[in-house]
Amino acid sequence: MKKIKGWDQGAWWLSLAVLTALCLFSGCGGSDLQFSSEYQAVFLDNGQVFFGKVSDTGAPYLTLRDVYYVQTLVEKEQKKTANVLVKRGSEWHNPDFMRINTKHVVVIEPVGPDSRVAQLIKEAKAAPAPKAETPPPAPAPKAESPAPAPAPTPAPAPNPSRKRR
Repeated sequence: MKKIKGWDQGAWWLSLAVLTALCLFSGCGGSDLQFSSEYQAVFLDNGQVFFGKVSDTGAPYLTLRDVYYVQTLVEKEQKKTANVLVKRGSEWHNPDFMRINTKHVVVIEPVGPDSRVAQLIKEAKAAPAPKAETPPPAPAPKAESPAPAPAPTPAPAPNPSRKRR
């Protein structure tokens, strides 16, 4: 092995061992995060925040189940706003989980069991699930006789003042 100026072979191996240990113990291995709380808050780099049960944190895409998010409602007449916790899944495509690219995750924090978010999730789970709105069935077409065909339009009469060539 070629000697590096100022380094002997023992120092080189020691520095390699220290670097390897740092990678293994600092999270370079991509291990799965563990949370003691039932729900976690996932903050994304676009400002969105989702609350749910996180899994697969060591993968390129983490999974979020039982997802909730905050929606701001604006009442223009009284110039008031209200924040409402919404259960994801009530959208038309009815998703039951989210896969989030971990490159866009800024931070993941536990949701405290006594926090306002945890209380609102408990209330939402206790409330009966709203039924999906279905449009009323379209009335069946009536059996009517077909409309009579329109009368043919007569061809225009030739103009006698116009000469033929």
